[in-house]
Amino acid sequence: MLRLQGITKSYGERRALDGVTFDVSAGRLTGFVGGNGAGKTTTMRIVLGLLARDGGSVTLDGTEVTADDRRRFGYMPEERGLYPKMKVLEQITYLARLHGFGHAESARRAQDILERLGLEERLNDNVEALSLGNQQRAQIAAALVHDPEVLILDEPFSGLDPLAVDVVAGVLQERAAGGASVLFSSHQLDVVERLCDDLVIIAAGSVRAAGAREVLRDQHATRRYELVSSGDAGWIRDAPGIEVLDFDGGYALFEAADQAAAQRVLQQAVARGDVASFTPQRPSLAQIFKEVIQ
Repeated sequence: MLRLQGITKSYGERRALDGVTFDVSAGRLTGFVGGNGAGKTTTMRIVLGLLARDGGSVTLDGTEVTADDRRRFGYMPEERGLYPKMKVLEQITYLARLHGFGHAESARRAQDILERLGLEERLNDNVEALSLGNQQRAQIAAALVHDPEVLILDEPFSGLDPLAVDVVAGVLQERAAGGASVLFSSHQLDVVERLCDDLVIIAAGSVRAAGAREVLRDQHATRRYELVSSGDAGWIRDAPGIEVLDFDGGYALFEAADQAAAQRVLQQAVARGDVASFTPQRPSLAQIFKEVIQ
């Protein structure tokens, strides 16, 4: 497990990171979200040793991360860093060689990951000849070719069409299922919500929420319920402790003052006729994000 504890970083009088603390667990996908300038890229660069921290610690399985440990990391920066004049397969093979693999093994690894990312027809194209989306896939391949134990990706879904997002998401899920610790940032909250196991929300250099996705959704849930019944649900407007937010015939979305009020609505709905569904509403990642950064 990768653990960040109390990370601080200042540029002059400006505090870029203020006590950043969270875990990236093995076998899980951790989504790292925040607005522009929130501190995501600075945090990632500190983990990679590309920036010095002012305080705090970065540990892997309980011990301070070393340069040797970082050889087992995979990193995709937000900025594209591949050689534009090199062929795609040649480029990724070269990067595998830098990680210590022989030529034949490097070529095999490069071809396998490029094909898995949908670039099998582009292996012999120069990087500069690829679309921006395909360059993004090639850059992800560069981060994955050596089978890293820790994978850190800065905006991996930027510039990808929906089909490409699904391909990349599938690859990341496979790596996590194989035991890797995966941390990725993204502004696409719907993708993060669909893909991640854990969430870290950062704003102004401070972590505002962190934990398992479903636990955070439970923690930030309101007493909001959706009722779908066969009859007219207009009677809910007069129910004590209930505020109706939306209503249409047998459908009602309402907020209850407490759980007892919600249960009274359910009991009365059952007494009045068939209830198709009665569902507590849990917040989306976008709703949690807006709540915690305010």
